[in-house]
Amino acid sequence: MSRPEVRRRLSVAWWCQLGLTLSPLFLVNLLFGDREPLLPVLQMPMFIAGLASMFLSLRLFGGYKRALVATEAALDGPEEPAAWEALANSRRRAFLAAGLPAWIAALGVFVGLNGVALFLLALSSVVLLYLYRIPRQLA
Repeated sequence: MSRPEVRRRLSVAWWCQLGLTLSPLFLVNLLFGDREPLLPVLQMPMFIAGLASMFLSLRLFGGYKRALVATEAALDGPEEPAAWEALANSRRRAFLAAGLPAWIAALGVFVGLNGVALFLLALSSVVLLYLYRIPRQLA
């Protein structure tokens, strides 16, 4: 597979992950947002858990960054395909941690989490996912 094809595949995977990260929040809010909250006392703990989940991404980002540097060093070499695969694998694991704030926000809809809090948690997931875009230097 050529380098532009790999970059295109990784770009499509990023957009798919963005959709998979945000769609549960939109669907749950659309379907259950008007209902009475189940346990309103859990609003603040749910928001704090969503914010704390952002820090789970730190360790995984370090692995992604190391894989990114290794991929850049392997460009135009015999180990380039393996480096791209290692980068994709580390990024796939990091995507799960980056999506946690939005997924916790989706659960927060059931406890009546405020719209501003939902937006902030979704935005934090989008920002974390943005960190995992493939830089142009690897073109």
